[in-house]
Amino acid sequence: MWRVAPMGCVLKAGCPGGSVLPFPVVPVPAVALLPQALLLLQLQHIRGAGGGRGGRARLPGAGGTHPAPAQPGEEVGAWGQWGDTEPFSAHPQPPHYLPYSITSVFFGGGTPSLASPGTIAAVLEAVAGAAHLPAGAEVTLEANPSSTTTQRLAGFKAAGVNRLSIGVQSLDDVELRLLGREHTAAEAQAAVEAARGLFPGRTSMDLLFGLPRQSLHAWTQGLEAALQLCDDHISLYQLTLERGTVLAAQVWGGALPAPPQDLLADMYQAARAMLVAAGFRHYEVSNFARKVGCPPCCPPHAVPPCSRLSPIAPYNAPPQGALSTHNLSYWRAEQYIGVGPGAHGRFVPRGEGGCSREARVQMLEPIAWMRAVQSQGHGTGKRVMLSPLEQLEEVLALGLRTDEGITHERWGRFSPHLSLEAVFGAAGQALQQQQGWMVLDSGGLRCTERGLAVLDSLLPDLLCRLQRAWGPAAPRPSPGPGRRDRGAVSGGGCGAGP
Repeated sequence: MWRVAPMGCVLKAGCPGGSVLPFPVVPVPAVALLPQALLLLQLQHIRGAGGGRGGRARLPGAGGTHPAPAQPGEEVGAWGQWGDTEPFSAHPQPPHYLPYSITSVFFGGGTPSLASPGTIAAVLEAVAGAAHLPAGAEVTLEANPSSTTTQRLAGFKAAGVNRLSIGVQSLDDVELRLLGREHTAAEAQAAVEAARGLFPGRTSMDLLFGLPRQSLHAWTQGLEAALQLCDDHISLYQLTLERGTVLAAQVWGGALPAPPQDLLADMYQAARAMLVAAGFRHYEVSNFARKVGCPPCCPPHAVPPCSRLSPIAPYNAPPQGALSTHNLSYWRAEQYIGVGPGAHGRFVPRGEGGCSREARVQMLEPIAWMRAVQSQGHGTGKRVMLSPLEQLEEVLALGLRTDEGITHERWGRFSPHLSLEAVFGAAGQALQQQQGWMVLDSGGLRCTERGLAVLDSLLPDLLCRLQRAWGPAAPRPSPGPGRRDRGAVSGGGCGAGP
């Protein structure tokens, strides 16, 4: 995840107030790890980087610049064996300076909370051995309520995790059984309460809406219960039916009804209204974070002063409060490395002499991926050099998911010769602006509250405008990480257009 930093500044929250190194620190991509990456670490040790060894820690599967093979008998970690009680919150640094800095690590893509805290610590040791990992770096772990006892969460905290994302999905046992979840509503509540005690202000809940036979009343009642339980971050996802699941077969076979689109829209708008009234900032299509200064557990229908914010006001301030720093790197088109089967990455491989941004996709089949990592040091199945137009398309599609939108500065980094105004018209001229869906002003291009809810229907025309302004349509890149939700876009090319 690239961070703009002054010369010699270690990347951390509040920079340039951090430590100063005698040379420029080069920020490198954020790291997202999937469960099979953790499994591989349980099967083989990691070669250390410090303590006079002279090697570099190996982060398996990144397809990057850490090919050193694991040596039999090497201990886990770069600076000694991991202990069950030794705190890891201040990540150890090697005795020599490292010119790269990782700004966030995200353990996701399944149920990484099934891994042992020692495995999580080993991964962070590997990251810290290959690059500078500041003590303030965001380290998130996705967790399932059924694998999040207080003792286990304390172990993850000691391993270096400082943010937790819990897949609650629902606080209704009937809905959880329909979804095929193993945990109960009581277990979900206990997991969130335990997480809030260990990670105050840094615990997120995932909730699903749009379930078969779910009414608007049932959804809002469940959300009110979640607001009484939650910490400072909530993610809302519309249910996506996955091929091969029992629920998908029941809906597609007609045994269960699919919710109508109007109901889904009403659920989304009702949730947004409730969360904003409770003091949350709707900072991305599916994500809400409590604003700085808002008290926890605001009554759902109270409107504290901190929630009175114009939906078209510019958002130029740095991230505050409980926003997910790691996920912002996706939406801001920054750089990140994906590790694990099927993981996506976007970065400039400077360590390999590259100078252009690449899309890298890891092998999808877990066994094949692990064998490739063990034999060749990475599990990259596909790498594509992204054209300037493809990069701009990603900047547009991902950036508009956020309330801050796309700033002129960020657009200019990818398109120094074609401004936002040149593509989308002067302020107030574009159709989307005239109809109140978008705003283009001195702050950049962003959706209004109305536009954010229908982003999937706005994007095809916006992408066509970009392609026409740029020239002939270019092949489209594969989608990046994330779940399909109300901001997802699929299919469609650029036709003649208006």
